[in-house]
Amino acid sequence: MQKYLSLSYLGSLSALGVATCCVLPMTMMLLGLGGSWLAIFGKVAAASYYVLTMSTALVVISWMVSFRRGSLPTLKWWLAGTTLITGVAWVVVFNEARINDYLIMQM
Repeated sequence: MQKYLSLSYLGSLSALGVATCCVLPMTMMLLGLGGSWLAIFGKVAAASYYVLTMSTALVVISWMVSFRRGSLPTLKWWLAGTTLITGVAWVVVFNEARINDYLIMQM
């Protein structure tokens, strides 16, 4: 079960990283950490929905395996953490334009 939980967290953190691919460069520019290396995030943005979908699938599989094996009471907080991280990633992706507009206004 630990393997599924680790995969779930890895998927959730990668989804959060992909979700912030367009917000993070704007924040870094606002902090004065800009540069040509920020162009890398454009390539990551193309795969964001695929990574988010795979992450969500990993979280769902982890919940199902935990439920079937009867280890849900001991792992429910860890699984809730992965679900929360993946949910935040989806929220960031769907509100990316608003977040970027807010950051641009701060410049």
